[in-house]
Amino acid sequence: MSRFAYWSCAALILAAALFYYPKWKQSRTEATLTWDVSGYYLYLPAALIYKDMKQLGWWGGVEQQYYPGPGMGQAYQHPSGNWVMKYPMGQALQFLPWFAAAHLLAEPLGYPADGFSLPYQAAISWGSLLVALIGLWFLRRVLKLYFADRVVAAVLISLVFGTNYLEYASITGAMTHNWLFTLYALLLFGTIRFYQNPSFGWAAAIGLLVGWAVLTRPTEIISAVIPVLWGVGSWAALRERFLFFKNHFSKIALAAAVGGALVFLQLAYWKYATGEWVVYSYQEQGFSWFRPHFSDVLFSARAGWLVYSPMMIFAVLGFFFLKKDGWRGMPSPAGEGSGVGLAAILIFCFLALYITAAWDIWWYGGSLGQRAMVQSYPLWAFPLAAFWRWVKGGSRQLKVGVAVLAGAFIYLNLWWSHQAHKGGLYASEQMTRAYMLKILGRFGEERDWLKLLDTREEFKGAERRSVREIYFNNFENDTTGVTSEAPISGARSLFLNKEAQYSPEYALPLKGDEKGWLRASVTFRCDMKEWNWWQMTQFFVRFYKGDKVAKERSIRLQRHIDGNETKQIFFDTKIPDRAFDRATVFFTNAGGDKTIRLDDLKVEIFD
Repeated sequence: MSRFAYWSCAALILAAALFYYPKWKQSRTEATLTWDVSGYYLYLPAALIYKDMKQLGWWGGVEQQYYPGPGMGQAYQHPSGNWVMKYPMGQALQFLPWFAAAHLLAEPLGYPADGFSLPYQAAISWGSLLVALIGLWFLRRVLKLYFADRVVAAVLISLVFGTNYLEYASITGAMTHNWLFTLYALLLFGTIRFYQNPSFGWAAAIGLLVGWAVLTRPTEIISAVIPVLWGVGSWAALRERFLFFKNHFSKIALAAAVGGALVFLQLAYWKYATGEWVVYSYQEQGFSWFRPHFSDVLFSARAGWLVYSPMMIFAVLGFFFLKKDGWRGMPSPAGEGSGVGLAAILIFCFLALYITAAWDIWWYGGSLGQRAMVQSYPLWAFPLAAFWRWVKGGSRQLKVGVAVLAGAFIYLNLWWSHQAHKGGLYASEQMTRAYMLKILGRFGEERDWLKLLDTREEFKGAERRSVREIYFNNFENDTTGVTSEAPISGARSLFLNKEAQYSPEYALPLKGDEKGWLRASVTFRCDMKEWNWWQMTQFFVRFYKGDKVAKERSIRLQRHIDGNETKQIFFDTKIPDRAFDRATVFFTNAGGDKTIRLDDLKVEIFD
């Protein structure tokens, strides 16, 4: 059963990557070697093709031709004057065999050997697929040591069909999460084998895997918890473990030396590039260790782990059954009895969640759910298996109920995966609760739904009643912030560009005791559409109490146009129940550099 489940999962991963959305065939920022992936990969073309790891003078040509991401966002200029890679080199080393194959084949196949042409995109994507299948296979082998075959099958189906692992094993498999998933599956396998047969070979393998994980993402230092605590289920077992380390000190030293040697490669690069042994290359990005974003990471509409992968609720519940029932552990190093080993899993899973939540950019740009949790799934697979074992031993009603719920979770995951690519309803980094609930389960698309990415208010009445216009401005008599060059209508239009970022605030003749709704509309035109959502022109309605803002709502205007069309755009805001002194409307270009014009600004109130 678990073998059939594995091949079913493999078929889904391959179908998604090869047929549904072959990322290596995409262009610009949708290709394989873009955004963060290009940053991890940067070491290889810099060192092996362009022979320039300090100035990165070749990057401009690559960016102009392939557009892997706007600007040099994957490296920064150090005070020494040299450029430093933002990300550590572990992923680049994992990419190396696939890069080498592509480099040998690029010119014979008629492509430029520049590190970013189609052979490189395809090789990294296909290598990532193979790594995913290897990781899933070794996870199956590890789980079968502890759980019944049908339980293991349920875990594999749950992870691949029912969580965001599908996204990061198939379509965006070149991200670090897929590769680290496999490193963790191999580390579990190697750790178990080491305690069965404590040899120098398995010790070196453990050091290699831990060191490689740390060299890929430094926070993966928590991987050391696995070989240190695996199989430890009591204080007596912990004492035995320390005695084991003492008796096998030379093997432990070898593991540490191998892991340390890998990590030293990063220190050596920093020394070469900057003259300093240690460099914090993430610059202003960091951790809030004492204010982790647990609720956001778990439950937010923006990127909540259990919101976009609700199947993992079963894994969270599974910790109770893992603790309550225990699971058959591997023999202890001394060969006596069996260890529960819950400590390693519990500590690792909590640390993984804590580190994910402590990162200040907790939504992890471009993430479908919490992508930073994906690499820890081989450990979360154990409580998930404990949950399915409990269901397997339960009543028929329990089995049917959980199966129906799991089916719904699988459908939801497949639907989100589709919407993140071809469906288009998933808006990465921008999701709100109101928008999520509006689109959930739908396949159609209405432009007005996009307003809920910016404002949570929506007038749902069948028709507006008692409509009354309270403000209108065609800017014909204005002298501030207007232009007579190519106006939308009449002789003048409101004008914003890179230099003129803000319009005046236009006061509304609105009393503080008004009730009902307010609709603000404007005719909008931009010479070129702004595609970066954070730089789109914003249309604000603001209510004041004294000098303080009592309420504020806004929408981003470029969401609602295609190209340089001229269009009237409106949004509705509930007039606040609490008292306010005055209300205004205004516009800001939000740091964008596009030239935009606005005209016929109108405000109405209605019931």
